[in-house]
Parts: sequence; C-alpha cells; structure tokens
Amino acid sequence: MQPRTRYSVDLHRRELIASWGTGEGDLATRIAALPDGAGTSTLLGLARTLSQLSDAAWRTYTRPASAAPSLEPNSEGRRREEERKAFAEVAGAITGPNLPSGGAMVVSYSHLTESANRIGRALHDLDDSDLTKAVLTESATELAAVESAELGDLTGRAQQAVLLSREDASPVQVAAADHLLQQNPFGPAELFLAVDPTATAVAAAHCLAAAAEVAAEVSGEHPTQVVLEADNIEALPHKTPTLVLGLIADGATPHQAVTGLVRHAMHITDGVLPDPTALREQLHDLEETLGDYTDEDEPDLEDIELRLTPLDPKRPARDLLEDLLAGIHGCWLLHSEHASLDTDEDLGRAEDWDDEQAEEHQRRSRDRFAQRVRETAAQHHDRLI
Repeated sequence: MQPRTRYSVDLHRRELIASWGTGEGDLATRIAALPDGAGTSTLLGLARTLSQLSDAAWRTYTRPASAAPSLEPNSEGRRREEERKAFAEVAGAITGPNLPSGGAMVVSYSHLTESANRIGRALHDLDDSDLTKAVLTESATELAAVESAELGDLTGRAQQAVLLSREDASPVQVAAADHLLQQNPFGPAELFLAVDPTATAVAAAHCLAAAAEVAAEVSGEHPTQVVLEADNIEALPHKTPTLVLGLIADGATPHQAVTGLVRHAMHITDGVLPDPTALREQLHDLEETLGDYTDEDEPDLEDIELRLTPLDPKRPARDLLEDLLAGIHGCWLLHSEHASLDTDEDLGRAEDWDDEQAEEHQRRSRDRFAQRVRETAAQHHDRLI
C-alpha cells in the first residue's frame, strides 16, 4: 500500500486528525473540531474520503504524464495529464458537490474530482461551516505538497514523497542525491530522509557504475560481474545491482535503467503485466533450464516460483536503492581484497594487526576507494544527466 496522508477521527476529543509518513517516522496534525451531534459513521466517512483524495492526488505524482509512452488522445498519458489538471476543480467540488437528484447522481470519471465530490457530500450532510473551511484549507495544503514534490522540494508535508516510488525522476532530486553520494559514495542516511527514492536510485546507479569500474581495474573482473564476485566475500543482494550494471553496459543511462525497473514493478503492483512477451521468454528459458537438469522434455513447473519483478512491489524504488548501495559496498569489498596494501606499510604486517590497526586499515581502504569512485563518477558525469 502506497503511503499518503491518512485522516482519522479522535472520538474522545471530537477532532479530525491528519497524519503522514516521513523518512524518520509519522507526523500528525489537528485539522478541525468535529460537530458534537454527528454520528461516528458520518465522521469516518469524511475521514475516508479525505484519504481517498490524498491517494488520488499523490498518484498524479508517482505516475506523471511525463512517464507515459504517449500523450495522444485517449492514451494513458493524456488521462494522467487530465487528472493532474483536475487539481483546479477540487475546491469547487468540495463546496458545490454533485448531489443526488431524481434518484440519480452525476459521477466524475476523474478519481480526484470524484473524491472531492464525496468530501463535499459528507460536509453537506454535516452542515458545519467552520468544518468546511478547515477541510478546504487542508485539501489545499495537501495539493500544494504534491506540487512542491513535483518541483523537487520535499520539505513540509511533501516529505512523504521520500516513501513513494515514482515512475520518473526529478532532475533537481537527482542532483541532490548525486551531491550526497559525492560526499559519501557508500550512501549517507540523508539519502533516505530528504530525497525522492527513484531519483536517489538514479544517482546511486551512476555511482555503482563508477564503483564497478574501480573494482574491475584491480580485480580483473568485468565491471558487470564485480558485485556477483563480491558475493563470494560477503553475502549480498547481487542480482539487482548486476542487472543494473548490465543495462548500463548495454547503453542504458542510469535514468533509463532505474525508471524502467521501477515502472515495471509499479505496474505489477497495479495488477498489470506490462510485457507478456518477456514473461513468455522467461518461462521458456526456465523450462529449458529445468529440462537440462531433469532430462525431461516437458518438466513440471507446478512447484516452481517465478518472480515477476526483481524489486519489492510494495516499495520498489527504496528496495532498488538499498540494493544499489549494497552493490557499491560489494565493489569496495572486492577492491579491498585485491588492492595493494603498500600505502598502509606504517601499520606493520597485516597478520600482526590488533583491532585498532585493523579498523584503521579498513577506514583508509574505504577512503581510498571512495576517492577513486568520486573521480571515476566525475569523468562520466554526462552519463548521469
């Protein structure tokens, strides 16, 4: 379930509450006092429709029209474009909702507009002018948070974007993540607290490609295989970093590699199989592999599980980011395994090191590796933008 602002009712204090996630935990605020005479079901209905509005608004952020293959009439891209334009209709729908008339009622095709109409109908039943004003202010605050996130500003209410997977990556956010990775290629905590995870994964993929090149120079391995080789030193989630390195080696940009994987996983989350042909080929390859192992022309696939995406479909962008940073760590492991220790001669023989000397060697090794990654990433900076 995608995070968004959640609205709830405090029955003891008779208050409407909003809460939302950040990279460090959840925040909450009081929206308004609730009328004393209103029933619990009516109040919960208002809270539920506000949550639906937040869902619809943030969906325009996570699935922007820019990420759709076409903006032609009746296309998915055009539908997304129209849904984003519906922000301008929210206030009017809340104050003047479609109401039942003659046993029928007009229902909007737009999820956002219809959510606003439902809020308006709930407020119409409650008939409290102060509550209506507070809800109008709150809906404007929520929509403004989405607009801020679109511009790459993840402060205030827009902080919840750090928990969302997005089909596209803001250049502003990619630049912010790249700056943090230049300071610490292993990935500082700020990456998870202040930057959109899809954009951060783009910058991390660029950094991983540089780290793989550095590790390949000293190990003799191909850059696309260094994380897989590092898995022999320490258990690593090597499949996804290796896949990303392969895509970049084949000519994809970090942006293309990352957004393609995240978009595919988000479609799976929506219950959509975006590439049936690729799945058919995957099944064919699996059947051939099983046939080679079992010597059967038609091996039994009943007990075989096949992943539709290498990412966690509940949190694809953050899952990808975590794996890419693990891949950078793996590149350092391989680099440390093969790099010369000449610069650490002052520490004496490795077999004689105490814990403090071993920690000092590790610190120096990470610092040397980080500097080489910075230099290599800077040489290929055009790949990032």
